Formats: sequence, structure tokens, C-alpha cells
Amino acid sequence: MTMLDRMRRHKGWLKWSLAIVVVSFVLLYIPSFLNDSTGGAAGNSVVAEVEGRDITAAQFRRVYNQQMQAYRQSYGANIDDRLLKQLGIDQRIVQQMIQEEASMAEAKRLGIKASDAEVRERIVALPAFQENGQFIGDQRYRALLRMQTPPMRPDEFEDQVRRSIISEKLQAALTAWITVDDSEVTTEFKRRYERVKLQVVNLPAAKYREGLTATDAEVNKYFDDHKDAFRVGEKRKVRYLIVDQESLRKQVTVTGQQLERYYNDNMQRYSTPEQVKASHILLKTEGKDDAAVKKQAEDILAKLKGGADFAELAKKYSEDPGSAVKGGDLDYFGKGQMVPEFDKVAFSLPPGQMSDLVKTQFGYHIIKVVDKRPASQKTFTEVRSQIEDQLKYEQAQTATQKLSDQIAGELKKPSDFDSVARKHALQTGESGLFLQDEPIAGIGMAPSVNQKAFDLKEGEVSEALQTPQGYAFITVTGHQDPYIPKVDEVRVKVRDEVLNQKAIEAARQKAASVAPALKSGDFEKAAKDAGLEAKSTDMISHSQPIGDAGVGAQLESTAFSLPVGGVSDAITTEHGAAILKVLERKDATPDEFTKQKDTLRSDLLSEKKNKFFSAYMTKARQKMKININRETIAQIVT
Repeated sequence: MTMLDRMRRHKGWLKWSLAIVVVSFVLLYIPSFLNDSTGGAAGNSVVAEVEGRDITAAQFRRVYNQQMQAYRQSYGANIDDRLLKQLGIDQRIVQQMIQEEASMAEAKRLGIKASDAEVRERIVALPAFQENGQFIGDQRYRALLRMQTPPMRPDEFEDQVRRSIISEKLQAALTAWITVDDSEVTTEFKRRYERVKLQVVNLPAAKYREGLTATDAEVNKYFDDHKDAFRVGEKRKVRYLIVDQESLRKQVTVTGQQLERYYNDNMQRYSTPEQVKASHILLKTEGKDDAAVKKQAEDILAKLKGGADFAELAKKYSEDPGSAVKGGDLDYFGKGQMVPEFDKVAFSLPPGQMSDLVKTQFGYHIIKVVDKRPASQKTFTEVRSQIEDQLKYEQAQTATQKLSDQIAGELKKPSDFDSVARKHALQTGESGLFLQDEPIAGIGMAPSVNQKAFDLKEGEVSEALQTPQGYAFITVTGHQDPYIPKVDEVRVKVRDEVLNQKAIEAARQKAASVAPALKSGDFEKAAKDAGLEAKSTDMISHSQPIGDAGVGAQLESTAFSLPVGGVSDAITTEHGAAILKVLERKDATPDEFTKQKDTLRSDLLSEKKNKFFSAYMTKARQKMKININRETIAQIVT
């Protein structure tokens, strides 16, 4: 998570405090446990069940509404609810909530608990409930919970704290054996902090392909040497029944009264608050001497006031990795998206002005305001068609879900497909053979359908599967085992690969022939004399593209191993060849390593533990009984 991401967390003190005690995979910073009786589904309806543990409609609705609100705050009124639904936000949320319940179920299986004393100890230690280093007392604690929007009961809040402690204990118990050795820390330090500026001569293979030929003998030999590369995987074909959401949408009518009521009830969706576009340079103070950091920030500020380029100094000095690489650019943001001290200064400065030092919980900032956008409100006339389209979409989505649920109760065996399709005037058909990653004739590209097609046994009927058009039900009607084809079946594909390899080799030979001249003289002039172009990069870090040559292990290792002024030999790339010259280097110093190594070790350890824990929980979930009520979800999101 970047510094910007953390700054854009909920600004309320309690939510910020909660974020301290919550592990990364749990959405506990959102008060999803509160009851909510609004919306289409009853608050006690079950959205999902995990090993007998219910996720209610009220819990899901609360998280869903919070997430939708967060998207609108980040992207403004132009964000479309339909787009968010098409992106599967509702499914992501329910999966996150299932993951939380799964972790609780796994903790229970392993006998992991959190005592009342542990919950109490955690709460009294939260900065939100302390004053001058002491707990504020039970009376003020309860009063502060009641002041939240909506109010919280102590038992609800304490239950969430208990769950977060259990989650931490579970992860700790499963990952205590994981360590990070010194070599990993050193490698990560170099990856994060080494920078190089290069000149790159790129020789794309496509430029050398014209005029090349491949004989049948060459094609046959290449095929014989690489048969596995041309293996044809298992293919299947299915019979399908489609519930087309677009067809149902065309049957939906929306009245003017409905449109106006929706607009009046959701005016905030069509308003854009005042926004500022700003850049910043951040020097962190965590774990450092505050005075020393402040002195460094003052020196940078003096350089800026003396006319130094803000973006260049941000790239060089800023410790916010999310914005430093972009010259400190934070893009546009509204009030409340940054911490209060930052917010106050950013919205008070006129465009083009730069702040003095601004101190926040993260460190010292220098802020430059680039542009401002005033608040605006779209009229009903401006958004009428958008609202109409959205309401039709939502009603069609609900109708599609209900019809799919009805069909699921009627479609029990392959012989039911035709009668059910006739009953509901729906489309049915049969695909040809397809690979697991190919579009399906009659359905299109639908990963969930492809996956199910290769999981089903012949004679089984699937549940409703999401497609770009709506939902599909399938049954497998045939398959073809994987095989290595005869060369004539794939001759065009093999010939193309032979020509591609020849072109790469031609590019490499050309690069090898000009490399000596590029090494011995003026790099740019020598490239030009050879009919090539040397292009300069910005300062780049590990894993970033090497100019037009792209990415590749050999490109990266060469770029970061050469000294300043060093020129490489010809480097074969995935798409041709390249020659590199190092113009500048920024090597991290031993002192910097000493300062950063503990933080790096902690980051790497957390990353390894999180990765293992995620893999563990994925396997654990596969053994759990999990049911999802998609009809209830559909009612909530519409």
C-alpha cells in the first residue's frame, strides 16, 4: 500500500484507529456488523453461509454501500453504478466477507480464541480511546461509540475487535516458521532503490522479418524439435441455454416519476465536490530523528524556492513510492481524502503556489497545487437518459437473476433444455469443440462457463453461470482428448514461429555487428550511422520497461550491472535485440541500507506471511461448506 493510499483512508479517528488493529485481508475498518433495515432484502436474510456461519443482508448491504460511496468519493459523480456492478464489485465484497468468516471458522477448528481480557487490553490501548497516554474511561468510551455514524454499541465494537485478534492469532500461528534471510533483504533493497538512466538502441524483430522465408524442411525440423509447444489441449462442447439480460432490458419501461424520484434521492451522485490537483514531496519521520528529517526537508524547500524543478526533486527525494515516480503527482482529490493537515494547506493554496513544510503523521510534506476544480451539480435534464438507462439495467438485472433462479429449479437433466427454453422463450443451442481458454460459440468469452465446462461430467447440468450477456446453463455433450497434431495441421503456425525466430536472430546479428562501434565512439552518432536510433530513458528502477526494448531478465540484469558510460553487447530480447548504454546511476549507499534494512526485512516478512496465509486459506476454503444466495445479493445491489 502506498503512502497516498493510506492518506486516503477514512479520515474519522475511530475508523483510522480500527485500521491499526485489523489484518489486511479483513474489511473490519468498515462497520459491516451494524444492522440496517433499508433496501430490498430483509436485514436478517442470508447472503452467504460459511460452515454454518451466516453473512446477513444487513452486513453485506453496509459493506456494499460503504464501498460504493468510496468509489464515488474517489472518482466523482461520473462513476456509473452499472459499471461498478459490471466490474463485479458485489461479488468481490461477498468473497471478502466469506474469506473473513472462513478465517473465523478455521480459527475455531484450530481452537484459537480471544479472551475478554485480550479484547479489553486491545481496546484500552487504542489511541482513539486514550488521552495523555491513559484510557479515557468506560463512560467516555461508550459515548464516543454512540457519536459514530451510525452509532455503535459496545458489544458490536468489541465483537469486531475480538475477531481481529483471532485473525491475527490465526495468521501468526500458521506463519510463525517463516523467516527472511540477509540475501533477500539485500536483493530487495537494490530492487527498490537502485536507479539507472539509459540510452537504448532497440532492434525489433518485425523490422528484419521482411524477405525471410522458411522451407518445408525447416518447418518440419522446428516442429519435431518443439512438438510439445504445439500440443492441442483437451476440447469440449456443450449444450447451452441463455438468459439474455439485454432482451429483458428491452421489455422494461421506466416512468418519468421514477426517474425524478431517483434523481432527487441520489442528487449527491451527480454532484462533484471541489477538487484540487497537487504534487508533494514527502520525507518520512517514522523511526527517524525528527530534527534531521526536518532539516533535509528545509534544504529541499530552499532548492525549490531557488528555482529547482519540483518533479525532479520529488523523483529524487520523495519517500512516497506511489507518487515519487510520477514527480510527486497526486492527481485530483476532494476534501477529506487526505489527512486534515494536508487537506487544509492544499485547499488554501492557489494554483501554481507551493507550501512551506507541512507536518502530518507521515512526516514532512512540501505541497505544490497545480489546478483546482470548483464544485458542480448536474441537472436532472443532463442525467435523465443516464438514470433511465441505469434503472432499466437494474430492473433487467433483477429479472434476469429471478428467471435464472426459476430455471435452475426446472433444469435438472440434459433432456430438459428444449422444454425449458420453449417455456420461457429463451435461446438454446450447441457449441462446437473449444479449448478451455477459447470463446464458446453462441456464448462468447465467459471464464466461469469455460471453467465449469471442464469441471462437469457428461450428463450433469450446471448452475446459472455469469456471461457478458446474462446467465447460461450448460451440459457437456462431447469432448476431445489432448493430442500432438500432425505438422500439416499446424504448419501455418509453425512457419510463423520459424520466421519469428529467424527475425530475432537477424536482429541479434545486426546488433552484434554494430555493438563495437557503439562501444568505441559516440553512442548516439554510431547508432545513427548504422540506421538505428538511440533513445534515452528517464531514471528507471528494477522491473520497469527498458525503453522500447520492454522487459526481460537479461535486459534488467545488464542495465543494473554496467557502470556509468558502459555499453552492453547485443542482448537478445523476446521481440528482437537491444544494446544499452548507462548514462547515470543512483546506487543506494551502505548508510541508506543500514537505515532501511529493518523496515525492508519487516516488509518482506509480512509479504511472505501474507502470501502463505492466503494460499493456506484458499485450500481451507475448498474443504468448507459455503453457500451463496445470489438472489438476495441481486435484490440488495438494485
